[in-house]
Amino acid sequence: MARASSPKPVTELTFEQALDELDALVRRMESGDLSLDESIAAYRRGAELARYCQGTLAAAEQEIKKLDGELLKPLEPSELRGGGQ
Repeated sequence: MARASSPKPVTELTFEQALDELDALVRRMESGDLSLDESIAAYRRGAELARYCQGTLAAAEQEIKKLDGELLKPLEPSELRGGGQ
């Protein structure tokens, strides 16, 4: 099933929209209902969406590091409520 129109450029999507579209693409590909050409197009779009989401998350992490004064550190399970033990 081909789309009637071209998808929006990823730069025009919010992070949430890109993630939702990526999730929908994965479900369509896993269903096995796509032709070979549709699967290739879905893979290309999915790779583009994944790169965009990864870049957006990396930028958010850098912003958090700036806001926290470089104090961002890995979360230890023992720091969670209830602890790791």
